Amino acid sequence: MIERRPFDALGGADHGWLNAKHHFSFANFYDASRMGWGALRVWNDDTIAPQTGFPPHPHSDMEIITYVREGAITHQDNLGNKGRTIAGDVQVMSAGTGITHAEYNLEPGTTRIFQIWIIPNQQGNPPSWGTKPFPVGERSGRFVALASGFKDDADALPLRTDARVLGATLKAGEKAEYQLGPKRLAYLVPSKGRVEVNGVTLDTRDGAAIRDESTLTVTALDDAELVLVDTAP
Repeated sequence: MIERRPFDALGGADHGWLNAKHHFSFANFYDASRMGWGALRVWNDDTIAPQTGFPPHPHSDMEIITYVREGAITHQDNLGNKGRTIAGDVQVMSAGTGITHAEYNLEPGTTRIFQIWIIPNQQGNPPSWGTKPFPVGERSGRFVALASGFKDDADALPLRTDARVLGATLKAGEKAEYQLGPKRLAYLVPSKGRVEVNGVTLDTRDGAAIRDESTLTVTALDDAELVLVDTAP
């Protein structure tokens, strides 16, 4: 089963400095049928104006992954962490017992991000933050784990949950496959380009809620950049 969720039909709000689209219920957008997808709770598609951003605010008990689509995001938190994550790269904040952080676009141009929240499967751990470059060329034609709760994904940023976040880049006409384990759920969004997933066409920034599909075959209709979450139900 693959349910296409068109970008134009997503909830969201334009705050001037922030234009946010929500794949799932978030803030003032509520849809009882879209409260999450397994342990995946939030997928926000945020466009952030230059020299603006999210001021300091707290979180706890959530795995928060930021995938930078364009521009860069600058992080700082009450643990003393500071860092800048650029387009194509990823940062992970494990909120744990509690963290206060800020995320700013300090760039001269617009920054666009996917912000993904996944419910952890463990609690009581101290908060942490990390960022890592993932060169686009290293995920050409295949899915690569960017953040993961599985020990076998040694090169990925660590998550405290039974899930992984993957990225892939495909040239037009190119295919990539991903094996989805039994009873696993997936959510796929093309950051760029149009793709076909097991016969279902997705436009740029559409979502696809996926279950009961053992193999995902993704065919790029244009040059495409993809983000996929594989999660427990």
